Amino acid sequence: MYYALYKEHGTAEDVQTIPKSAGELPRFSLAYQGWYSECLALLTQIAPERVDDFRALYASKTQRKEIDFSNYTISDCLKGLVGRRYGDILYEPRSAASAMLQQASMIEGLKNRFKSTLYDIRTLVHADLLDDELHAAEELNKNGFQRGAGAVAGVVLEGHLAAVCERHQITLRKKDPAISDLNDALKTASVIDTAQWRFVQHLGDIRNKCDHKKTTDPSKEEVSELIDGVRKVTKTIL
Repeated sequence: MYYALYKEHGTAEDVQTIPKSAGELPRFSLAYQGWYSECLALLTQIAPERVDDFRALYASKTQRKEIDFSNYTISDCLKGLVGRRYGDILYEPRSAASAMLQQASMIEGLKNRFKSTLYDIRTLVHADLLDDELHAAEELNKNGFQRGAGAVAGVVLEGHLAAVCERHQITLRKKDPAISDLNDALKTASVIDTAQWRFVQHLGDIRNKCDHKKTTDPSKEEVSELIDGVRKVTKTIL
């Protein structure tokens, strides 16, 4: 939109500053309103604290005693307002370039905020799913299905550690890494400390007792310890 404004209302020198990478530009007077509406909706959702500033660049929030270059808005540009003082041009449509650049910068700045918001949403959804799985494991354990409960808790632990590795962009050597592989990778990458590593290792040992048929079955207390431990890991290792 910034370059489109210059193309439509700028001087020949202004047009020459438009980079070729800008590609085919729309008519500013025709395309701006649609762009503004979409951007306003985006700001309202992601950065509501900037909405008033964004609107003020489109149209003045207060009554102006007079229009000049410093308070010329994009709305003035779209109306084609031109002002002169002593024969010289005081303001004209190209004067809105500063306001347009500020609006464009606000939207550009949303990229990191948008990524952060998506991360927060994914984290909340992920946590809710894990809580549901662990609740199911608790019910199994309460009703005497210790191995099944331990297996479910183990899957949650493995899935969470894998998600943390992905979040920290940790490359894993094995195609299907086990809890111990994920735990080691996180410690090597300094995402977790030795105490956390040992705690996860202990939980993995209980999980293995549930998964593999041995002479001694896992106790209800052991499985409860596993479930509580996995819940702690999902809240503290991120």
